[in-house]
Amino acid sequence: MPKVKRSKGGGGNAGAAEMMGLADQILHSDTVRPQGRVKNRDQVKFRGEDDEYVDERLSRKILEQARIQQEELQTEFGLAPEKKKPSTSLGPSTQDGDSDEEWPALGAAGEDDMAGGGVVEVDPEDEKAIQMFMNKNPPVRQTLADIIMEKITEKQTEVGTMMSEMSGQPTAQLDPRVVEVYRGVHKVLCKYRSGKLPKAFKIIPALANWEQILYLTEPESWTAAAMYQATRIFSSNLKERMAQRFYNLVLLPRVRDDIAEYKKLNFHLYSALKKALFKPGAWFKGILIPLCESGTCTLREAIIIGSIITKCSIPVLYTSAAMLKLAEMDYNGANSIFLRLMLDKKYALPFRVLDALVAHFLSFRSDKRELPVLWHQSLLTLAQRYKADLASEQKTALLELLKAQSHPQLTAEIRRELQNSESRDVETAMPAMAMD
Repeated sequence: MPKVKRSKGGGGNAGAAEMMGLADQILHSDTVRPQGRVKNRDQVKFRGEDDEYVDERLSRKILEQARIQQEELQTEFGLAPEKKKPSTSLGPSTQDGDSDEEWPALGAAGEDDMAGGGVVEVDPEDEKAIQMFMNKNPPVRQTLADIIMEKITEKQTEVGTMMSEMSGQPTAQLDPRVVEVYRGVHKVLCKYRSGKLPKAFKIIPALANWEQILYLTEPESWTAAAMYQATRIFSSNLKERMAQRFYNLVLLPRVRDDIAEYKKLNFHLYSALKKALFKPGAWFKGILIPLCESGTCTLREAIIIGSIITKCSIPVLYTSAAMLKLAEMDYNGANSIFLRLMLDKKYALPFRVLDALVAHFLSFRSDKRELPVLWHQSLLTLAQRYKADLASEQKTALLELLKAQSHPQLTAEIRRELQNSESRDVETAMPAMAMD
């Protein structure tokens, strides 16, 4: 006779189940019996699941893209609610100086408002104040086409004369087949929306005469999406000096024209400006510095381009060099906006940069013009962020400056920041006093 098999998980309950009748077993099988094992949910791992969580920055981007897609769908089906136009104010509202949110960010409207989501509105008074400091006779803005034509003319004049004297034959021009190929590339780029670019366009950065070849594609007629793809290719494959020329001659004029025409910046062009920061030195030398040196930078342009400085991480050395250059050039309202935004990044700036910034503000002691609120805001930001890194003589000079250049709301705050803080020369003298 075979042995009776015991149920697993033995004990006294197994013997009782064997002695139980069939009817009782059926009745007991319909009831829910408690499990003896308790699951530790913290140790349970499903297949394909890891312990990493999506960080806050990536979550914010995902939610932002989901919101944009939802708004596009609502707009497509006519269900989008009316939005209140974003307003950017640079007015003299002030808060506690110890807070990290003393001033609303320039262009308090989000990135979508800067880049195609809505018209960036500016305060007419601030815009009028900036126009007072603009260059009345701005230099003629050159594009890539103008410079290429000048170079071609010079080359044809110089080299053609030399070659004709030596051999009596005219100089060789571009191969007609090359011209035909890049005329075809132009037709693609002026209608480009998405997808792959022609291979002939991708090899342009590797060519010695890349500017001349690029001129054949007529960059001024590219779509915004093509401009973004071109910026991505050129910023990655050109050296810094050549990338600077592309930014200055192709990207910057297109950005300024788009802002002037639509009162906002196309999303692809905004993305191109951000992508151009792959080479920060070329970005500052090819976009920011020429924009300020032109003396015609409008408040709207400064707000939109300045928002990129706020959103993107920039190496401190490039930022310091840019601030040094801005502090030394002729003043216009855009300088104050860019200086304030870079000061708000709270980098550990070299003393040479801080000294140049102090000298920049002290140069207005005898200025009889009424300075815009932007100037006072940038001085307040300097006092708030770097008050402990200024020398006592510099603070004294700045306090004297406030007597000549004052603002009804901001001057008292600047004075409080300068007076209620230690100086860098006092801090260095502390150990010597302790030794005595």
